[in-house]
Amino acid sequence: MLNKKTEDQIAIRGKRILVRCDFNVPLKEGKITDDTRIRAALPTIRKLSGDGGRVILCSHLGKVKNGPNPGESLAPVAVRLSELLGKEVVFVDDDRVTGPAATAAVAAMQEGDVVLLQNTRFRGEEETKNGADFSRELADLADSFVCDAFGSAHRAHASVAGVTDCIRAKGGDCAVGYLMEKEIAFLGNAVDHPERPFVAILGGAKVADKLKVIDNLLEKCDTLIIGGGMAYTFLKAQGHEIGKSLLDEEKLDYCREMIAKADRLGKKLLLPVDAVTTKDFPDPIDGPVETQVFEADAMPQDRMGMDIGPKTVKLFGEAIQEAKTVVWNGPMGVFENPQLAAGTRAVAEAMAETDAVTIIGGGDSAAAVNQLGFADKMSHISTGGGASLEFLEGKELPGVAAADDAPAGAGDSLPSPGNAGEGAPQGREGATGRTPLIAGNWKMNKTPSETAAFIQELAPLVADTPCAVALCVPAICIPAAVEAAKGTNIAIGGENMYFEEKGAFTGEIAPNMLTDAGAKYVVIGHSERREYFGETDEGVNKKAIKALEHGLTPIICCGETLAQRQEGITLSWIKGQITAAYAGIPAGDVPKTVIAYEPIWAIGTGVVATTEQAQEVCGTIRQLLAELYDGNTAQATRILYGGSVAPANAKELFEQPDIDGGLVGGASLKLDFAKVVKPE
Repeated sequence: MLNKKTEDQIAIRGKRILVRCDFNVPLKEGKITDDTRIRAALPTIRKLSGDGGRVILCSHLGKVKNGPNPGESLAPVAVRLSELLGKEVVFVDDDRVTGPAATAAVAAMQEGDVVLLQNTRFRGEEETKNGADFSRELADLADSFVCDAFGSAHRAHASVAGVTDCIRAKGGDCAVGYLMEKEIAFLGNAVDHPERPFVAILGGAKVADKLKVIDNLLEKCDTLIIGGGMAYTFLKAQGHEIGKSLLDEEKLDYCREMIAKADRLGKKLLLPVDAVTTKDFPDPIDGPVETQVFEADAMPQDRMGMDIGPKTVKLFGEAIQEAKTVVWNGPMGVFENPQLAAGTRAVAEAMAETDAVTIIGGGDSAAAVNQLGFADKMSHISTGGGASLEFLEGKELPGVAAADDAPAGAGDSLPSPGNAGEGAPQGREGATGRTPLIAGNWKMNKTPSETAAFIQELAPLVADTPCAVALCVPAICIPAAVEAAKGTNIAIGGENMYFEEKGAFTGEIAPNMLTDAGAKYVVIGHSERREYFGETDEGVNKKAIKALEHGLTPIICCGETLAQRQEGITLSWIKGQITAAYAGIPAGDVPKTVIAYEPIWAIGTGVVATTEQAQEVCGTIRQLLAELYDGNTAQATRILYGGSVAPANAKELFEQPDIDGGLVGGASLKLDFAKVVKPE
């Protein structure tokens, strides 16, 4: 697990927080052509802004090194970010980045405001050479620092590394953001704690670019697949004729060493057995070419390998289908040309069809997956090509190393109580370190006006509770609920959401709609959704992942029917639901979720599971999390009971060691809900 301080472990409200993002997006005639990196930063920005921070964003854009370049201004990013956040992002058009205009803009900020500074590369070598003056000027704008730029984390620049020394010197916190957590969790778990068989796929042009990656991955994976231009140097090292194919003669001995190492370690090293060839490299790159397929050990001298052939596609595909973890970095051929993209497409398709955890290591492989339409089928697509490679090499990334170490016992802590609503109390954690949560699920009850009136009456009754309080209300009531709950410790949530951000999905609610309305939580996979609307475990998983991407706390429901309990399959059934729900969710994100065990036979019936029954299932869920992830992750994750919780039984249920509160139905519609929040 990432042993660094996270944004959930720093003070936010009222603080000036400098956030290093990766907004290095492609521009064409001043327009953003791909906003993926901007969207990836949204959960961190929404969290910090939503919890009352004064959020100061900085990033580089393009390759400018020697000062300002109008064509690489971050102004278009500010426009797009404003659209995505649904609020103004003030852009500081200051070529000095930290000059008087920036100082004035920061001084004028209110809680929740977002400011974007100009391109950090406009400071030239002061940025890229980790200049002390620029580092200090950045730090002077802020109280604390959050690095969420995985794509730049391998560079020891002033805005990535140097600034942290200055922030720390004045007593501020230096943390990593949600995107950094997610990247490190996925890549770290894949490399250091993979579910096996673990298959690594490397492609791209040059062996030299991936020397240390190949060496390191052979130590960790079960099968290493090598494709792309770099494969031909390996084939030449085996004594095969490769024609005019790309060759790095200086690395032939290295390739022989790696082939021998794989054999010595008992690892499978798969190389192309056939290749799609052309006479010459296409010019333009996407222009028409004449292709022929030849065996990889018998390519004509006047042809060059440009993609893997059909036999290789089958070979690589079979290895992928047998895997439980797959990491891919680098295309299999010249995928920019539609005639030479079949191999890359086949690998992407094989990964999309497998049940394995699938991770795309940024760069060209990420571009290929996006271009070919498989992005939504992957468990994780890294935002950093170079950073991914250095991480896979086993290097420590400067952007990660510069963050503060996690506080002692942080592995047992919960995300910031900011997720619980404004002013949420922090007590009653006891020995667990988990802040209890009492969440109401209103189902299809109350109008907006009734919602506002109820919250105004309830708020003073729960104001001094040491637990987190949330009300998950009908979607149409969310704006009224958020407005009524302002200044209280009551957070508002939705009762359901879809796993797409927009589209022809009549009647559905997108996660960005929930966050824009002010929701902090969302109930996912409730038994009524499963029974009446056909909710599946796969759908629950997709929704949970998308909720986390948008900074929402998903309350993931599970539970068994009376027939299943009578058959004695309760625990195995629950384990199956949780395992499916958390597929592809990294350990670092698990404590940002909440699990609600709701025995279906006890919902709305007045029948309640005994404390022993409830504790048995909740304890089993925690044990399962430890098996799926690790003990710290399990101990940091809240598990609620949700079956006819009422004032009369709340105290006894909530005293159980693995029950961290309740998901409350009918009782949350009455002011007696306060007696569930503060049971006697």
